Amino acid sequence: MKVLMFGWEFPPMSSGGLGTACYGLTKGLSRKGVEITFVLPYSGESDANFLKMKSTNDMQRLRLRKIDSAIKPYMTSESYHRFVSKKSAQQAKIYGSTLFDEVHRYTLAAEKIAEEEDFDVIHCHDWMTFGAGIKAKKKKNKPLVLHVHATELDRTGSHKVNQYVYDMEREGMHKADKVIAVSNFTKHKIISHYGIAPEKIEVVHNAVDFSQHYYDETFALKKTDRIVLFLGRLTLQKGPDYFVEAAKKVLAHERNVKFIVAGAGDMEARMIERAAELGIADNVLFAGFLDQDDVERAYKMADIYVMPSVSEPFGITALEAMKFKTPSIVSRQSGVSEVIKHCLKVDFWDVNEMSSKIIALLRYRPLHETLKESGYSEVKKFNWDVPAEKCMRIYNKLIGKG
Repeated sequence: MKVLMFGWEFPPMSSGGLGTACYGLTKGLSRKGVEITFVLPYSGESDANFLKMKSTNDMQRLRLRKIDSAIKPYMTSESYHRFVSKKSAQQAKIYGSTLFDEVHRYTLAAEKIAEEEDFDVIHCHDWMTFGAGIKAKKKKNKPLVLHVHATELDRTGSHKVNQYVYDMEREGMHKADKVIAVSNFTKHKIISHYGIAPEKIEVVHNAVDFSQHYYDETFALKKTDRIVLFLGRLTLQKGPDYFVEAAKKVLAHERNVKFIVAGAGDMEARMIERAAELGIADNVLFAGFLDQDDVERAYKMADIYVMPSVSEPFGITALEAMKFKTPSIVSRQSGVSEVIKHCLKVDFWDVNEMSSKIIALLRYRPLHETLKESGYSEVKKFNWDVPAEKCMRIYNKLIGKG
């Protein structure tokens, strides 16, 4: 089985859950004998890291093809303009004048790669690659699978939806032979907002990779403060504002608690200002974007992980926290809440309940220990071979082997 896969982030060029999911899924598929050509935009960083990653035993059947492009993970029109403006005039000429022009340029380059490659199935991850998948399908008449990790409605909270992105998502889903949703939460959104027939959508939940450790096992942090962690992009979708509001309520009852906000995004400045307005700036640390080593250290040092997402198609970070024996509180408005039991669940908007559950975990050691050990045991059952096997079944049905 040969798969032509289009994505727009992949470790080490990764800043969110999509890169983690692509890495885990391709690793699982490779172990099952699937040959994958993974195409992604690339603007010149970390080539040595790619070569190192490709040499691992689990990735022997993975081949990366890079398209020179200014597209970056979770890019907006504004961030694209800032990125290109920093390039020299000669370099800037290579790229599209807008993000959408650049996505179109990437699509045309991907079409050329499709002409050159031999494959059985096309597998695309999220909206920036859907046009590439449509072109590849038309060029080679091969089945197209679209993997939806997040929709425009998730990213914007259904406010100020970018019509171009929504239209591209909708066109791709209608032209695809099969749509993979990362949760039932996402499947229902695709049905109701994009008009896709339920039978066309398969749910494939994400997993977690226990073999992937970058941190020093002897790492330990001496501390008197208890640490509550938020880790994610600082955008409306991820709910950092609810985390900060809950922090204020916790600190009214508990001393010696520090709240770490790890991540970057368009809400960062506002969140810093809000922490100051609430009088809790000394107890809230804005750590910025963390590399993989520091992400894992953050999980390991945290007493509690909170994922207060407004609209979370899945939420791999919750599994990652549990992997490091960190008790977790997750939004009920998330896909991961469908598949894990040993965590506490809240509605993202209910900061009273959120703060109460944080306090409960800080005060009651038996509850903390139960979630720590039971959560770890539960998440050990998750591995990428399961979603890889589900994808294999989808592929085989599409090419007439299932």
